[in-house]
Formats: sequence, C-alpha cells, structure tokens
Amino acid sequence: MGTIVEYTDHKKPRNQFPKRIVSPFRSSPCCFTDMEEIGEPQEGDRWVFQYKRCRSCGFALRVIVRELPDQALIRDLRRTLINSFVRNVPEF
Repeated sequence: MGTIVEYTDHKKPRNQFPKRIVSPFRSSPCCFTDMEEIGEPQEGDRWVFQYKRCRSCGFALRVIVRELPDQALIRDLRRTLINSFVRNVPEF
C-alpha cells in the first residue's frame, strides 16, 4: 500500500493533504502529545487507515485503524458453521 508521506530531513515539513505530506524521518518528544488526525479514515487494500501529524515538528505517519474483513473467508466460515450444526436425527 502506497503512502503520501515523504520522509526527508532536507525539506521543511509541510501538510499538503490529500496529495502529499512532507515529514522528518524521526519523531520528537512533542509527538507524544501533539499529534492530530488529518482527514477522514480511508480504506486501502485490507485496512482502514488515517494519517496523523505532529502540530509542533511536522512528523507524520499512517495509523492502521482496523482490518477490513475478507468477505470470501467470512462466507466460507458461515457455510462451515451452518453445516456443523446440522444433524441427521433418525425418526422413531
């Protein structure tokens, strides 16, 4: 999955969301308390993610919010569960 964050120490940190975010390579102590969410959560291949950026130093990263369920796997699991609880009870 690609990212819009460009990590470099040669450019000034910039927020050009949703096209590009220029970020320093490393986080700073301020990042622990000064991170802000940028934009709305987005869906990738199998993940929902959101970008966060430090208000003080400009460090940015993509945070995984949750995994998207694999629909084929869920379908197979439901089929297996349905078949697991079916019993052939002999009639008396």
